[in-house]
Amino acid sequence: MNMRKLSFLLISLFLISNLFAQVSPKEHFGFTIGDDYQLANFTQTEEYFKKLAASSDRVKLLGIGKTEEGRTHPMMIISSPENLKKLDYYKEISQKLARVEGLSEQEARDLAEKGKAIVWIDGGLHSTETLGIHQLIETAWNLASRKDPETLRILENTIILMTHANPDGHELVSDWYMREKTPEKRSLQHLPRLYEKYAGHDNNRDFFMMNLKETQNISNQLFIEWLPQIMYNHHQRGPEGSVVAGAPYRDPFNYVFDPILMTSLDAVGAAMNSRLNTENKPGYTQKNGSVFSTWYNGGLRTITYFHNMVGLLTETIGGPTPSEITLVPERLIPNAGTTFPVTPQKWHFRQSIDYSISMNYAVLNYAQRHRDELLYNIYLMGKNSIEKGSKDTWGLSPNKIEAIKDAHQKDLGGTRTSGKQTIPTKYFDQVMHDPAKRDARGYIIPAGQADFQTATKFVNALIRSGILVHKASEDFILNDKKYPKGSFIVKTNQAFRPHVLDMFEPQDHPNDFQYEGGPPIAPYDAAGWTLAYLMNVEFDRFQEDFNGPFQRIPYGELQSTEERAIASEKGYLINAEANNAFTAVNELLQAKENIFRISEGENKGDFFIPGSTKARKILQDMVSNPGLEVRGTSQIPKNTIKLSELRIALWDTYGGSMSSGWVRLLMEQYRFKAKLIYPQDIDAGNLHSKYDVIIFVPGAIPAISTRTPSAGMSDPKPETIPAEFRAQLGRISQDKSIPELKKFMEQGGKIVTIGSSTNLAYHLDLPVRNAIVEMGKDGQERRLPAEKYYVPGSVLSVSVDNDLASAWGMPKKADVYFNNSPVFRISTDDILKGDIKPILWFSTSAPLRSGWAWGQAYLRDGITAFEAKVGKGKLYAFGPEITFRAQTHGTFKLLFNQLYSGAEK
Repeated sequence: MNMRKLSFLLISLFLISNLFAQVSPKEHFGFTIGDDYQLANFTQTEEYFKKLAASSDRVKLLGIGKTEEGRTHPMMIISSPENLKKLDYYKEISQKLARVEGLSEQEARDLAEKGKAIVWIDGGLHSTETLGIHQLIETAWNLASRKDPETLRILENTIILMTHANPDGHELVSDWYMREKTPEKRSLQHLPRLYEKYAGHDNNRDFFMMNLKETQNISNQLFIEWLPQIMYNHHQRGPEGSVVAGAPYRDPFNYVFDPILMTSLDAVGAAMNSRLNTENKPGYTQKNGSVFSTWYNGGLRTITYFHNMVGLLTETIGGPTPSEITLVPERLIPNAGTTFPVTPQKWHFRQSIDYSISMNYAVLNYAQRHRDELLYNIYLMGKNSIEKGSKDTWGLSPNKIEAIKDAHQKDLGGTRTSGKQTIPTKYFDQVMHDPAKRDARGYIIPAGQADFQTATKFVNALIRSGILVHKASEDFILNDKKYPKGSFIVKTNQAFRPHVLDMFEPQDHPNDFQYEGGPPIAPYDAAGWTLAYLMNVEFDRFQEDFNGPFQRIPYGELQSTEERAIASEKGYLINAEANNAFTAVNELLQAKENIFRISEGENKGDFFIPGSTKARKILQDMVSNPGLEVRGTSQIPKNTIKLSELRIALWDTYGGSMSSGWVRLLMEQYRFKAKLIYPQDIDAGNLHSKYDVIIFVPGAIPAISTRTPSAGMSDPKPETIPAEFRAQLGRISQDKSIPELKKFMEQGGKIVTIGSSTNLAYHLDLPVRNAIVEMGKDGQERRLPAEKYYVPGSVLSVSVDNDLASAWGMPKKADVYFNNSPVFRISTDDILKGDIKPILWFSTSAPLRSGWAWGQAYLRDGITAFEAKVGKGKLYAFGPEITFRAQTHGTFKLLFNQLYSGAEK
């Protein structure tokens, strides 16, 4: 062998050895994952993921999209080298079994034998919960490097999708923590902004709406691409006196779930708990040991239940700064919630990493041992869903149980016995065989509705969730009603029927109290959220099967409005009922085009745009993206108001308000120009010279206090944060801020308040008072106790005065998101004076549409939104959360209408 060949061979051997010389986390980061006072940022982590993928034949690194801040959103696929060569094959098996379509039972069993269990493990969704991403790094290293029999079995029988849930927040939080050179001074407190650009912590509430890029990326992998049988969502932190809260979770669970799902969840939770116990790792709590339930849909973990996936959540203590396990005596007695209590002690980050690795391995070991069972069961749950959606089905729920009891009570002459009792079966049959109470077989969303563009957004949310949707290829007639071509059809005879029902049907949350007559147990997040209601989507519900000229939309294929050419006309009309009308208006105003609103007659509230070449081009561009219905007209309407842009300010606070972040997203989506404003800006005064309208979201305006407020009491000391953020410190104060806001309105400014920020009405001494009160024995009004009145996040129906310009485009009846929201009493005399006008009110004693409303009769005749003159300006007070998480499309107009000059006249 000559020297040249020998040199080439040596170089090749060197390159090969380096290729497979895996770099440990310590070698890459310079510290062991879990070391006290140490965090890795995203830039470092992404580089490590690349090294791991380059050096291991068990790891494949993908980018699944871009984040809101433009970073690559990474996902590692980890499995045996043989499995990685056949990813498309195993992905197809997973898709076929989850969607069920066309598979016989034997075919499903054969595929389950051939397939690999798909397991999703993520980390970092909530970036201040630093354990999530660091356990992901350490777990990936373990799976890529370990050669023990258990790891090799896991790699052989499973395909692991290890996904970084929030790269942007990871970079922000880790850099913030590590900015201090002295380790003991490092802290996660006082981040300057939200760790997800718009949503912060609410990024885990976006998974049925999918507004955010990160949510869309993750959902595409979960529901379109891979459809894993198990997903594991890491969070922090565990309840006091414990180390980790995990599966199984407390009641209630949503009634649309397949029972196989709940018992599978119990089984995987038991595997996690048992592994910790065998490794002498105490402190796992479950069931009523924590607050976490399986009722809510919109979280990353919880939405998977509606797709027949075993969704796991753990909330584990610990962080880079050492902490303590506190003493909670009640947790020291073993019970079904906590089988192996942990005692008080000092706690280090590495311990939390070790717990997480153990739980990941417990899940993966369960998956590899029960691979065929998991694959077959997701098929079986989907098959059950298809069968239920293909025949008459009566789902059980609290309302139906109450109907059974009421029928029995009626026959007893109105007397109901307390406690559990035996009732003759005929009352069950009377309710559960009532044709009117059958579950839906499907829904039609007519293309002819006024805001079909928003309805299309709703359909796209379903499509992103893996729901099968059809579209009418031509006009058709059902039950004597004509439906236009382009209408959407969603049937319930599909594998993910639970999600379909959850988006169209009301949630029926049980009356859940600590004890009979006692205080309510708060639901985990919302009690009701029916998205079709919140988006004001018009749909028809069918309880019998129906067919027509329906074309199947491929899974994941998003829909857009049909593009139509706009002819040259004297002018153009846009329906005020369409949310996208405001996008067009803003584009036209920013292009210096004239635009008017019709103030009288049949088209009251609609927008009129005089014909011009520029206006026609702008409108044409909008027809298909984002979608717009434009009507040409040869006549110039009478009774119009010319609109102009306003200088819009949106309140925010140091560290970022999630409610403000969601509104900021809406401002961008609908192309409003808004500037963020902070308490110091307000206190500086002279507001009217800078702004025309100020928006205050929930949490901005404090309640009236007799104490001297400590402005900025939760803020950091200015000298401890970078100078660029110091102007954002402070809080709205009673003594300085409120007088400036009053002066702003007196000089002609408009203020829009939402939720608790309607407190401003009381600061201004307007003639309104709290409606949710009762008279005490001492003759003083007090807020109704929760034992009598409690409405956690739910959907309620309100009446609307849509003759008011502030409510143009709204229906006479609307659905609002209501979370123990403000409700007011206003005297008839004050209303007749004309200076204060109700916008929304409760006209019935049973306004609940979806969720839970205990004592809802107290709401009758309560006013929940009004407008009031304040000097030359106006206050708009909206008690319901009209922009909630950018989901409540049906009430966006209640904000948008106030953001132009002229419309309020």
